[in-house]
Order: sequence, then structure tokens, then C-alpha cells
Amino acid sequence: MTRKISVSLALGTALLMSAITPAQNLSADGAAQTFSYLTDQYFSDVYYHFSPTSGTSDGLHQYDTQLEDYSAANIQKQVAALHDYEKKVEAIDSSALDAPVAADRDILLNSIKSKLLTLEVIRPWQKNPDTYSSGVTNSIFVIMERPYAPINIRFRAAIEREKQIPQALAEARKNLQNPPRIFTEIALEQIDGDISFFQHDVPEAFADATDPDDKAAFAKSNAAVIDALQSYAAWMKTDLLPRSNGDFRLGADTFRKKLSYDEMVDIPLDRLLQIAFTDLHRNQAEFARIAKEVDPTKTPQQVLAELATIHPAPDQLLNSFQNTFNSLVGFIDTHHIITIPSKVEPTLEETPPFMRATTFASMDPPGPFETHSTKAYFNVTLPEKDWTPEHVAEHMASFNVGTIISTSVHEAYPGHYVQFLWMPEFPSKIRKVLGSNTNIEGWAHYCEQMMLDEGYDAPPPNATPEQVRESRLVRLGQIQDALLRDARFVNSIKLHTGEGEPGGKWTIQQAEDFFVKEGYQSRSVAEVETKRGTSDPTYLYYTLGKLEIMKLRTDLQKKEGPAFNLEQFHDDFMRQGFAPIKVIRHAMLHNDSPVL
Repeated sequence: MTRKISVSLALGTALLMSAITPAQNLSADGAAQTFSYLTDQYFSDVYYHFSPTSGTSDGLHQYDTQLEDYSAANIQKQVAALHDYEKKVEAIDSSALDAPVAADRDILLNSIKSKLLTLEVIRPWQKNPDTYSSGVTNSIFVIMERPYAPINIRFRAAIEREKQIPQALAEARKNLQNPPRIFTEIALEQIDGDISFFQHDVPEAFADATDPDDKAAFAKSNAAVIDALQSYAAWMKTDLLPRSNGDFRLGADTFRKKLSYDEMVDIPLDRLLQIAFTDLHRNQAEFARIAKEVDPTKTPQQVLAELATIHPAPDQLLNSFQNTFNSLVGFIDTHHIITIPSKVEPTLEETPPFMRATTFASMDPPGPFETHSTKAYFNVTLPEKDWTPEHVAEHMASFNVGTIISTSVHEAYPGHYVQFLWMPEFPSKIRKVLGSNTNIEGWAHYCEQMMLDEGYDAPPPNATPEQVRESRLVRLGQIQDALLRDARFVNSIKLHTGEGEPGGKWTIQQAEDFFVKEGYQSRSVAEVETKRGTSDPTYLYYTLGKLEIMKLRTDLQKKEGPAFNLEQFHDDFMRQGFAPIKVIRHAMLHNDSPVL
């Protein structure tokens, strides 16, 4: 379903030299060839070389037997390589490139700068113990989750990776210095799931492997991994946690840089916060208006409490999502919302254990270069067996009658899954691999509101009062999800920069309370969301991206007038790949007007 973009070997040594030659001395064709060659070199020499798990995930299986080298010395090698390629990309004059390629140059350069910011300034390798335990777990998960090769071949790859995991966890103990307490707590919260994954899930996944020598090797490597993870857990609890006194906050300068590199957004923080609160208050007002229509005798919070109880039983949750697919696809087709390139549906399954502490639902499609296993997984986090009934009820409130639909829209139709189906149309390797979250998550979040605005689940003519009521409850669920993203928007800025706060600090408790009081979420959701915000600092990209897409759509409607076509707009947006909205605005509007 995808095609790998490569450069002719005929370019040879001349292009290798041109990669470090100032681009102003090159013809336009020479600059484009140099950039194409340099891009391929970067992905092989740096991007996948230092992150072989990403190679497996993206469908490049020559990396399957390798594991990330987490040693401090190797991290410094990665930093040096990134600086080297930063200079090489900067040496290519963007004015010598066609507009789409010049945009790719900007995307690649920003991605390199973001990686350097992460390694040199944010430094999760020194601050976040979950980087290691969840990282090594994921390295095996990406081998076992898809049958991209015969089971014996994948089994051997998993064994080779497993052999390297104890050393990775040993490097963690050397690298971790004064992490934030909440990072260590999250790692401890997830470590039992990681251990259970190797005790049960991995052996089960490879139960049909046949080679006796491989089975013997696996018994040894898997036992060593379990032992290393158990030892790591004990070390975190007794040694690391008591000395976890670091600060998770990025600070305003680093936050601004990350937002600029990742999303090409350079709006001042005070203005961003104003945008966030404006959208929050608009959604709160709309929630109050519709709640009054549902039951004029109740307050919005009382209607919200009722909505929280209207959800499937936990053992029916996956089926409830599955049951939305036909109606969503049918509506998209009949109302000409967007072209869906395939009739194949995603596969619903439970969220992997190493993601459950911070994720309620997610879409996991195959990588852009995967050719042998094209199944996409729609992950949903089910209640844990040891939860109290109160915890289960709070968790299931996140999957009420409204949010199940908005989540299906977001993750599947026409959100993440449909965007994945468009990937063969993306114009370059860079647009397939280096994703902007304001595009990816912004698109999915935009779809939640857009689908209802276009009439999905609207009451039919002569609808019964119960049908009208259910339609309004669905809209309330969508708005509740929008308020969740608004609360992320505010909390991401306040948690990491303290913008607008006396003393410049916004506490964990304040963030949780904000999710509950202003974002209309349960306390358990608020806790999960706040934890995520400490280590996913710019998760404002959901609402920010949605608002950018809505403005792009409005501006294009003004430009095209009666000729504007919604399906054409969405299809054209898809064709731009995972580029930042700023890049897509330029391509579709042919100007550099503000994104917001």
C-alpha cells in the first residue's frame, strides 16, 4: 500500500560531495537532487540507525534484530550526527527548490532541531525512567503485533532484541539523574504491565513457533528480560523514587522552541492561552445550551453526571465501537465528506499494557513502508481487573453514548484511520514519516465536530422525543471531548511555563482540578490526563490543530466562494501528508497568512 522513495545510485559520489556544498552554487535540479540524497542518508544514518524500533514500526525490517543503544556515549554520537545533518540541510538554499520540496526541507530541519532540543535540553534519557521500561517493551510489541513475516522469522528477531534489553535497563540506572517524582511514579505504575507482557503476552504471541533451538533461546532471553524488569522495578521503588526530586516543567523558552520546531507555530504564549480560554468558554456555553434542551430542570453538571452513566458494560466496549463503523462510513459516502480509499476496517483490540496508564484509546496503523501486513489496530483501554467499582465507573464514563461516537470518529472514520489510508498519496518520504501533531491530532479532533455539524446522528424528520434526546446527548459527548482538549490546551501551557500564574507555577493539583471543573472530566480521567501532560508537554496540539484547520477551511471558502467543495477540501488536505498546517495553508491558499 506504500511505496519507498529512493534515489538513483547513478548520482554517486558527485551527490555525496554536493550534500556538503553550499546550495547557492547548485542549479535548481542539483539542489533538489542533493536534498533527496541527503534525506535518504539522514533516515538511514541517523533516524533509523539510532531508533531501530521506529524502523520496525515503519515497516523497515532490516532493523528488527537491533535495539536502541541507550548508553550515554551513544546518545552523544546521536547528538553529533544530528548537528552534522543540521548543517548539511541548512546548507541547501530553499529558494533553489520547488515549493513542496522547500517545505520538506523546512520540515526535516525542524525535526532535527526538535530531536536536538529533546536530547540536549529536555533530556528524557536522564529524567524519565519510563523511557526505558516502556521503550524496550514496545520494541518487542512492534515485532509481535503484525504478521509481516513468518512467525519463526519474527520470533528470532524478538529473541535478538530481548538479548539486548537487560543492558538497556542497566544503562538506565547509569543515566537517570534526579527525575521528576511523577515520572518515576508513572514508570512504576506501568512496570507491572510491562512485566506481565513478557510473562504472558509475548510467549502466547509466539506459541506457534516451531524451531526447538529458538524456543530454548527464547526461554533464556525472556526470563532474563523479566528478571531485569523486576530488578528495575525494585530499583526504581527503593533507590530512584526517594531521590526523584526533579522538575518536569520545560519552561517558557523550551516550550516555545518545541512548539515552533514540531508544529511551526510561533504564536506568543499569552495569545495562545487567550485562544485556549476563548474556545473553552465557547464550548462550555454550548454545553449549557444543549444540556438545557435535554432537561431544563437540571444544571449542566447534573446532565453531565447523567451522561456519564449511559455507557456499555466493560465487556461490551469493543463491540460498541465496532457497531459505529457502518453508520459512519455510510454517512461519509452519502454526504460526500471525504474519499475513503479502502473498504477494509480497522481491528479493535485492548490497549497494550505499556500504554494504559496514559491512554484511553488510540489508532495504531502499519508503518508507511510496511508491505506484508497492512492491518490497523484500534486500541481501547479496558478497566483493570483489580480496580474498585468506583474506579471502573469513572473510567467507563469516558465511553458514554456521545464520546463513543466522537472517539470512533477521531480514531477511525474519518479521523486517523482514513488519514492512514491516504498515505500512499503523500508526496514524499518526509511527509510520511515526520508527522506534525497539529495535523494528525488536529485533523482527528476537527472531524469530531465536523461530522455532527454536517448532520451525522441528527434526529430524523418526525423524530420521537427519545431520538431527539439521544442526538443531543451525542452532541454533549462531542463537546465534552472538546472540553477535554481545551483543558489540555490550557494545562500544557500553564504546567510547563506558568504563564499568567502568580509566581509562575501551576501545580499538578491545579491541573487535575482544572480538568474536572473546567474540562468536565471525572477525577480519574483528570489524573491520567495530568500525568500525560507532564511528559507530553505540547498536547495542546489537538485543539490548536483543529482551530488551524477550521480557519484554513473558512479562508478557502472565502477565496473560492460557491466553488468550494467540502469533500475536495478534505481530499486535498489529505494529499499534503502529515505536514504542519502552516505548510498546508501555503500549498492550498498560495499565501503565508497567519494560521490563527
